[in-house]
Amino acid sequence: MIGRVDAFPLVYAEPHYRGMERCVTLARVETDDGVVGWGEAISQFPEASAATKVLVDDGFAPLVVGRDPLEVERIWHSMCEHAYWYGVEGIAAFAISAIDMALWDLKGKLLGRPVATLLGGRLRSELPAMASIIFDMDDLDWTLAEFQAFRERGYRITKAGWGMRPDSLFGADRARDLRYLTEIRRVLGPDIALVADTPGAKGLWDVKTAMRRLREWEEFDLRWVEQPLRPSDLRGYARLRDATVTPVGTGEDEWSPESYQRVIDAGAADVLQLDPGRCLGITGCRETIKLVEAAGLSYSMHSWSGALNTAASMHLLAISPNGDTLDFKPHESPLQHDLVDDPFAPTDGMLAVRDRPGLGVTVRQDAVERYALGRG
Repeated sequence: MIGRVDAFPLVYAEPHYRGMERCVTLARVETDDGVVGWGEAISQFPEASAATKVLVDDGFAPLVVGRDPLEVERIWHSMCEHAYWYGVEGIAAFAISAIDMALWDLKGKLLGRPVATLLGGRLRSELPAMASIIFDMDDLDWTLAEFQAFRERGYRITKAGWGMRPDSLFGADRARDLRYLTEIRRVLGPDIALVADTPGAKGLWDVKTAMRRLREWEEFDLRWVEQPLRPSDLRGYARLRDATVTPVGTGEDEWSPESYQRVIDAGAADVLQLDPGRCLGITGCRETIKLVEAAGLSYSMHSWSGALNTAASMHLLAISPNGDTLDFKPHESPLQHDLVDDPFAPTDGMLAVRDRPGLGVTVRQDAVERYALGRG
């Protein structure tokens, strides 16, 4: 039986964002016999992480302690039902996501099976890592050096977007955007895929502007353009897809299978972004993947946080022919490399799906303590 559930908000300086402070919240689930599973929520901000801990400790832990750790889906339904009044979005989604991921890790360890096997079996033994960075829209030379390094290291899919400063964003200056994409494509060559990530959540473009931009960018053969409009503008996304040929991606701001179903029903995306650290964990993602498969669409894993999220994303990507790729930090980052004993490292741009019990990573307790939010 499950003996205890604990939450650990962590904070760290993200090297890929010039040291910007970012947060995650971990969940640790332990059986009466001392077997432990770990999960992660991308809670992002200190106040959200602190609130997630409250919900894990006071809201959901009492529902989970004493339960059979093999009944993961049943526990997931119990947590979602418990949150009916405040909803399974926002902070509640973070808490449920972290616990659910930890339960799958725990179940895999108890049964001696990797999570992908528990989900039905992996279709691929290796996956393409998408080297994902933030644009520096004030330093083209730095940006080009990054993409040149990705080419030399064998990455097959690359991505960049947003900007290092709020007042200097990709998508804000048409001429500058064209220059960046032209030079990046020149450096990458024609065979390496490129995804352009536009800060649609900032509302930079209306639908007509997005149409003009995507038509201008057709020459760059983008794998997709990510979130070109506000995530709530599903009608606008559908119009954009009808008027352009470049695939459109969205979904990183969604929370549940139900909200992804609305995106699908609206005809709003070619590629849906899923994140097990926020959209109700591995169980929530698996349910969404079924919807994506039924609609004949593709999905990518928006896993730009810690190693637990990366591990969960790999298992979820490996189980479906509709899975495309996963965001991957190409340089060392604390919660990718310090948090676990065995960080992921691609070979020629590919990541091996581990055949180890559970998620397949080993959390370092000293790192959990070192990065604790509010420590000292």
